[in-house]
Amino acid sequence: MKRLSLSLAGIFLGLVASVNPVYCQGRGGSDWSTIGNDAQRTSWVRADPKISLATLQKPGFQFLWKSKPGSDALSAPSLMDRYIGYRGFRSYAFVGGAGNNIYVWDSDLARVEWKKHFAVTAAAATAACPAGMTASVARLVSAALPGVNQGRGGGGRGGPAKSGVGAPGEGAVTLSAIAPQPAFPVQPGGGRGRGAGAPRPGRIPSFLNAISSDGAFHNMYISNGEEPEAPIKFLPANAHATGLIVVDNVAYAVTSGNCGGAADAVWALDIATKTVTSWKGSVIGTAFGPDGTVYASTLAGDVAALEAKTLAKKSAFAAGQALASAPVVFEDKGKLMVAVAAKDGSLHILDAATLSRVASSAPGTAGPLATYPLASWQDAAGTRWILCGTTAWKLIGTALESGWTTPAAPASVTVVNGVVFTAARNTLSALDAATGKQLWTSANAIIAPISSLGGLAAGGSSVYLGTQDGTFYAFGFPIEH
Repeated sequence: MKRLSLSLAGIFLGLVASVNPVYCQGRGGSDWSTIGNDAQRTSWVRADPKISLATLQKPGFQFLWKSKPGSDALSAPSLMDRYIGYRGFRSYAFVGGAGNNIYVWDSDLARVEWKKHFAVTAAAATAACPAGMTASVARLVSAALPGVNQGRGGGGRGGPAKSGVGAPGEGAVTLSAIAPQPAFPVQPGGGRGRGAGAPRPGRIPSFLNAISSDGAFHNMYISNGEEPEAPIKFLPANAHATGLIVVDNVAYAVTSGNCGGAADAVWALDIATKTVTSWKGSVIGTAFGPDGTVYASTLAGDVAALEAKTLAKKSAFAAGQALASAPVVFEDKGKLMVAVAAKDGSLHILDAATLSRVASSAPGTAGPLATYPLASWQDAAGTRWILCGTTAWKLIGTALESGWTTPAAPASVTVVNGVVFTAARNTLSALDAATGKQLWTSANAIIAPISSLGGLAAGGSSVYLGTQDGTFYAFGFPIEH
């Protein structure tokens, strides 16, 4: 009888999804949804069922698969683990291609689940303006600070599967749980970023977002790439857009290089009202506080605090030198901090409440880089770490202390449960987050250079990246069958 009930529940869920494949959902809230993983851009996956310092010191972590669906350079992926839809359970990797393409892999089976092409005309590419779809894909995230233990420490691929059956005596998931929702639902963030009394819908659609080269913002169903409404005009056509993120139902992106005549700026799109605002400046990147405040760093040497949606300037910090990184926001000892790197490789830590400098480091030893990808994490002892260029710094009170260094500055970084993964040229490496000791390397598994549009993403005990020639790679622990 129990087996029959589960089967009927699965059939019912499949029938509902086949009628309306929108109302499906992923499990958990720690999927890698945007560049940097969270709204704070920390690039930190707090827990993982398989990746750890202990497991990376043993055989097992390895090259899993690669796939080349096209020849266009690939953006950084967005990941969704254990998605429940009309096709059953899936784990997805969503990637944008420079040729206005969207590729979606079933990351368990290493196959393309669906793909989509935006039929738009892109301007001719130049070194300064690469043209095509330059921003990575993204899914909605909350501005709230993730919990320290948030992740899949007790679940993920290493935990038991769960069904979509309702409470005892209620049978399968009921129709009331999948009542019609607006095409662009406001998804509350929860935690510190959620306003009091905000509505909390039961089951809402899952969307994938992208900005095509004509400047249109696309809202696509996770299940098949269809769009419930016409694309929304967001940016000038052929703008060089980066850093797409959707925070509490507002989309943000950065434009640079005056490509397509678009001013260098941060742009915000209120998805519900389709209102677009911008804050002009030589912006490098953005990160978000738990109240939705947008922190933007500029080539001119400023870190500006901007209001959510309106982008009205609230305050600013002048570093006195050119900056070369997007900000990273984190909490340390109960205080909200903002980290940013300068062109000379020095690291600056700011008090987010006042945008005053708390700590700073000496110039970097690797020499000036075009950009410095930052990553921040907290170890088991509660010490805050920030990786900048070749140096991993520890924030001790109001001082930055050098913890360890690497021979070469990485182009992309992510930290998973005490393991630092770095990507440089065509090599992925795993390092001990406490000492910098190399634990593993991809050796010659990656053929082409890592994409200039992309970066690392991690989830479900795997690490993913795209290359300049359009190949998508997965590394991790093989799934037990």
